Amino acid sequence: MLPDPGFRLPPENTGRNAVARTTPPIRKPFAMPAKVPRVGTALRVLAAALLAVTTAPAIAAPAPGGTVALTFDDLPVFGQKTSPADGGAMTTRLLAGLERQHYTATGFVNESQLAGPDHAQRLRLLQQWLDAGMDLGNHSYSHLSLNAVPVETYIADVARGAHDTGTLLAARGRRERWYRYPYLETGKSPEVRHRFEGWLAEHGYRVAPVTMENSDWRFAAPYDDAVARGDHAEAQRIQSAYLSFTRQIVAWYRQAGRELLGREPAFVFLLHASHLNAASIDDLAAILHDQHLRVVPLDTAMRDPAYRIADTYVGPNGTGWLDRWSLTLHRSLPYASLPTVPKAIIAYDARLEGATDPRAAATS
Repeated sequence: MLPDPGFRLPPENTGRNAVARTTPPIRKPFAMPAKVPRVGTALRVLAAALLAVTTAPAIAAPAPGGTVALTFDDLPVFGQKTSPADGGAMTTRLLAGLERQHYTATGFVNESQLAGPDHAQRLRLLQQWLDAGMDLGNHSYSHLSLNAVPVETYIADVARGAHDTGTLLAARGRRERWYRYPYLETGKSPEVRHRFEGWLAEHGYRVAPVTMENSDWRFAAPYDDAVARGDHAEAQRIQSAYLSFTRQIVAWYRQAGRELLGREPAFVFLLHASHLNAASIDDLAAILHDQHLRVVPLDTAMRDPAYRIADTYVGPNGTGWLDRWSLTLHRSLPYASLPTVPKAIIAYDARLEGATDPRAAATS
């Protein structure tokens, strides 16, 4: 399908890193540069970033009564490949928060993170998710893009990514049922997409869409960097900027859903399994509560008839399902009021891209 000639994707929603507006490329887990960049002016920059977020124009909250499913990508741990001990600390804290809030979430696994001599220890991180009553899905083995490799290569990678997770689920009488596209990139041609999604259907998978996200990956590495350097005041400022942005973007998605569909869909929220989210679950819960969003399992959210709207988009952009539906329905989204991540956070994250997580060396 070609986009409506009157429809234009927003400026930020272009290129390899685009997602509704932001699913990131995975930070290469085995890239180990020798030195972590220092951010000498981070205190001043982040103070400005927080001010920019908190003073952005407010978006009126729609009427109450919606639901949202929480999904976490890049399990076991988003970011640089850390030690099992560090991954265990993050996983325990994240799951404790979800259990405290009585939330059932779905985690999407990149099994390449399990490789190595400590495989059994890393596998236990996934076991923790299942022991906590959560579900696990496939996010491919190595976080490949369907736009970047031949479809048969991609299928082989996805199949490889089901091995350990499938075994864990089978031991509990369950099976892997959900697939989340890395980068939300679903192929550049109808033939490629049809071939892959045919394979998914043959193997009992259903695509897990994304209809809400908060660019958490942009904030996660700066937060980790500040914590690793022992600068807890800076980490708090980053977390505050993250939560301020989340308040705005959640309200925007609710408004966008109503403008597009005449009502709010049951949202599927993309997050990542990070230290930042582990430290923020109660605050995120407060935001969802204030926005009158009740957390439900992914299966429940996907019963919403909105998810039966045709999605025939193919092309270079990794984009979320509200964008896709807007193309199908020939209706625009309210991009003029779309909140944006502070430039200071984007710059901070870019400086850290590819750097070794300091905790990995310190705790391995």
